[in-house]
Amino acid sequence: MRRVLLLSLLVGILVFPAISGASSRKAPPGTPVSHAFQGISSVGPLFPPQSTTHICTASVVASRTKNLLITAAHCLAGSVAGWTFAPGFHNGLAPHGYWTITKAYGSPQWVANQNPKNDVAILVVAPKRVKGRVITIQSIAGSNTLVTEPASRTKITVPAYPAQVGGNPLTCATMVYYQSGYPAFNCNSYVAGTSGAPWIVHTSRGSSVVGVIGGLHQGGCYPWTSYSSPFTSSLKKTYANAAKGLHPTTFPVAGGDGCTGGP
Repeated sequence: MRRVLLLSLLVGILVFPAISGASSRKAPPGTPVSHAFQGISSVGPLFPPQSTTHICTASVVASRTKNLLITAAHCLAGSVAGWTFAPGFHNGLAPHGYWTITKAYGSPQWVANQNPKNDVAILVVAPKRVKGRVITIQSIAGSNTLVTEPASRTKITVPAYPAQVGGNPLTCATMVYYQSGYPAFNCNSYVAGTSGAPWIVHTSRGSSVVGVIGGLHQGGCYPWTSYSSPFTSSLKKTYANAAKGLHPTTFPVAGGDGCTGGP
């Protein structure tokens, strides 16, 4: 389980689950290892209301409205209105400020039965008024283009924020493969809080996001193997609904990740 989730907004209980199944097992020899870095402007952590602990990762996706983020659906609960996003966050600082989320959108299949094939969400971010001028998150932080799921052996980088107060993000350069129909990558250690982290492809035409940590086992049972839901027509519809500002989603609290514990 890669998220730290607000289990009950009504009673204010914040739960910090460990990675399910992560016990004392070690990563296979030769597994790439992530490293801390100073972050990039289009990626940042998510904060529930009145919390200094960031619990998941999100990133800006290019849109005509210039106000959309992508993350994992299992990170979310309720309407998500009032949560905040801090692009480029590092060393406990938010160089581009804190931005308020107003709406969230997900697949009906996720809402109905938490289908791991649909563990993706689009968030809408309120603009800010600075010196009389309205600015958007995309104009400040930049963005990555949302595209279809990646081919095997696609090279990606995955910037992500482990759950904590303050701290720096981590990143890893690795390659995509497929397991049980889900995009996957190997790199240690993507722990709690890294859910929703974008899988970014860099080309001469710019950067695109081809996955987010989530999907199978809500991102993975072990911190050295991570998954994404496939990016399909369902996500395209969710993205279109968010861009049009249609009826937002109320997210269920995510259930178990299906991990059975360490060997």
